[in-house]
Amino acid sequence: MAARTRLNDFFSLHRQGFVRVAACTPRIHVGDPATNAEETLALMRVGEKRRADLMLFPELGLSAYAIDDLLLQEALLDGVETAIRRLVDASRRMRAAYIVGAPIRRNQRLYNCAVVFARGRILGVVPKSFLPNYREYYENRWFSPGADVAGLEVTVAGQAAPFGVDLLFAATDLADFTFHVEICEDFWTPTPPSTRGALAGALILCNLSASNVVIGKAGDRALLCASQSMRCHAAYVYSACGPGESTTDLAWDGQATIHELGTLLAGTERFPREGQMALADVDVERLRQERMRTVTFNAAAAAAGHPERSFRRIGFEHRPSRDDIGLERRIDRFPFVPDDPLRLDKDCYEAFNIQVQGLMKRMSATNGKRLVIGVSGGLDSTHALLVAAKTFDALGLPRTNILGFTMPGFATSTGTKSNAWKLMRALGVTGAEIDIRPVAKKMLEDIGHAFAKGKPVYDVTFENVQAGLRTDYLFRLANQHNGLVLGTGDLSELALGWCTYGVGDHMSHYNVNGSVSKTLIQYLVRWVMASGQLDPAASRTLRSILDTEISPELVPAAKGGKLQSTQSKIGPYELQDFNLYYITRFGLRPSKVAFLAWHAWRDAKRGDWPPAFPDEAKRAYALGDIKKWLGVFLYRFFEISQFKRSALPNSPKVVAGGSLSPRGDWRAPSDGNARAWLAELEANVPGKAGPLPGTPKKR
Repeated sequence: MAARTRLNDFFSLHRQGFVRVAACTPRIHVGDPATNAEETLALMRVGEKRRADLMLFPELGLSAYAIDDLLLQEALLDGVETAIRRLVDASRRMRAAYIVGAPIRRNQRLYNCAVVFARGRILGVVPKSFLPNYREYYENRWFSPGADVAGLEVTVAGQAAPFGVDLLFAATDLADFTFHVEICEDFWTPTPPSTRGALAGALILCNLSASNVVIGKAGDRALLCASQSMRCHAAYVYSACGPGESTTDLAWDGQATIHELGTLLAGTERFPREGQMALADVDVERLRQERMRTVTFNAAAAAAGHPERSFRRIGFEHRPSRDDIGLERRIDRFPFVPDDPLRLDKDCYEAFNIQVQGLMKRMSATNGKRLVIGVSGGLDSTHALLVAAKTFDALGLPRTNILGFTMPGFATSTGTKSNAWKLMRALGVTGAEIDIRPVAKKMLEDIGHAFAKGKPVYDVTFENVQAGLRTDYLFRLANQHNGLVLGTGDLSELALGWCTYGVGDHMSHYNVNGSVSKTLIQYLVRWVMASGQLDPAASRTLRSILDTEISPELVPAAKGGKLQSTQSKIGPYELQDFNLYYITRFGLRPSKVAFLAWHAWRDAKRGDWPPAFPDEAKRAYALGDIKKWLGVFLYRFFEISQFKRSALPNSPKVVAGGSLSPRGDWRAPSDGNARAWLAELEANVPGKAGPLPGTPKKR
C-alpha cells in the first residue's frame, strides 16, 4: 500500500517539492476597507480554484496607500480591522496562506504592516522596517518604523498574534514551505530584511509593495527582485498597487512578479483595469539543495551571527494536496538550449568564444603552431574544427597549420567521409586521409579475433580496435608534426561513458567540447551558419552534417539495414541531456527528474521549442520511455563510466554545472554504483521501464 501511495503521489507537485504561489494586484478603492476586502476576497477565491498555497497582496491594500492623513482616522482604522476579520473568517474554508497589507495600531503607534493568516488563524503581523521620507514619500508623518521591533505580540481582529520583523512562517506538514515578509522600501535599502530572513531559512521571500510608477521604474523593480532571488538562493514574490489607487499626485501600474534564482517565473500585465494575479509553482526543494551546494551561503549566515537564532518560526498546518493539479511552471525541453532567440544567440556567442579563448591560451602556453584533429564528418569533430579555425585566425596562424585527418574504418559511410572532406576544404585546413582498415584487420588477426576469420562478429573489441587506432594515429601524427591533438568528445558522451578509454576518443592534449552538451553543439553549428561566418558551400556542408544520424560508424550495417545508431543504444540525447542537467547541476531525485521530463516532453504541441527546430524532429515521450532512458542514464553515469571522467584531459568550462572534470564541477569515486538512484527511480515513478542494460560495451 505504501509503495502504491508513493507511485500515486508522483504526479503531485507537493510531493515533488513545489509550492504554488500567487502575486495579486486587486482593484483598490480609496479609503474603503470594506470594498477592498471584497476585492481581495474575490482574488482569494480565484486562487483557491487554482490551488494556490501562498497568496500575496499589495502594501496597505485594505486601506489604499495614497490616502495621506486619512490613515490617522479612527473610522478608517476600525474599518480595516473589520476587513481583516472578514478575510480571516473566509480563510477558514480555504487552503492557502495569505499576506495582506494594512495599517495596524499597537501601543499608541501606527505601523505599516503585513498581516499573515491561514485557515482562520492570524499567524503573525510584520511591520515595515524602513519608512521612505524623501521625494514623493512622507511615511514618517503617519507610521512608526518597525526595524527594531521584535519579540512582541499584537491583537488584531480579536486575535493575539506574534508581532515584529523577526518572524518566519513555516508549514509543519510540507517540507521547505517557509517564507519571510518585507514591505516595499525594505528591499530598496542596502540591507533588505529579506536577506536575514533567507539566512534564517526562508526559501520564499515576499514583498508587499505600493510603489508608484515612473518611467523606467518597472525595470528597476525587476532587477531588484531578480538579484535578490539570485543572491539569496530563493524565490522572490512581489506585488505592487494597481488599478483604483489614488492618482492625486502619483500613478500605479500593478506590477506583480515571481522570480526564482534570478529567473522570472510569472508576471502580470502592467496598467490593468481590473484585479489580476501572477501564479507559478516555486521549486523550494531545488532552492534548499542549491543552498547546501553553495557553501558561501552558510558562511554568510555564520558571518551574520546565524540569524535563525533571532527569528521566531511560526508553524502552521497547511494540509497539502497529493492530487495531480498540473504544474504552473515552464520547463524547458532543452535546458542547455534557450527557447528565446536573443538569449540563444547570446549563449552561442559566449560558448563559441569561451572555447576559442581556452584553445588560444593552450596554444600560446605551449608555443604551439599546429593542431592535429580527427575529422569524421560528425557533429562533434565539425564543431571542434570550427573552433580551431577561429582560434588560428585570432592567433594570426595560417589555417593550413590545422592538420585534419579523416580515417575511414569498416563502417564509415560515403556521406560522412564526403562531408569531412568538403568541410576541411571549405575551411582551408590541411586535409589527409588514412585508411585504418588494413592495420585494424592486422591487429584483429594478431589477437585472434573472429572477424579476421571472416565471421561477422562486431563486439566491443572490434569497435575499440578502430577507435583506438584512430587516436593512436593522431598522437603519433602530433609527434611527427610538433602539434597538439585536439579532442572532440562532448559533455553528453562523457556523462554516458560513450567514449573509448585511454588510447581512444577519450584522450587528447586539449578538448574544446568537454563542457558542451550534444544538444547545444547542434545549435552552435547552426549559429555559425546563421551568423554568416562561412560561405554558402560550407554552410550547405554543415546542414548535411546536422541532418546525419548520430553514429560512431564502427559496426557495418546489415544488408539493407540501418546504420549503427548511438541513440538507440544509450537513449535520445535530448532526454539524456535533460537528465544530465538536473542530476549533476541540482542533484535532484531521479523521480523528480522524471516528473520534470514528463511535463516537458509529454506533448510535442505544448510549450516552446528552440528557434528553427525542425518540425519533423519535434517528439513527445511517454512516461515509460522517460523512465527507461533515465534508468540507462543513471546506470551508465553512476556505475560504469566515472573512471573515464576521473582521467579527463583539460577542457574549458562553458555552461553552469556543465563540467565533469575531476578538477571542476564533478568529483566522484570511480568504483561507485547506481543502486540508490535506480531504487529511488523504480520505487517512485509509475510504469514499466523495460529491462535495464546488462554489462554494456565500454567503448
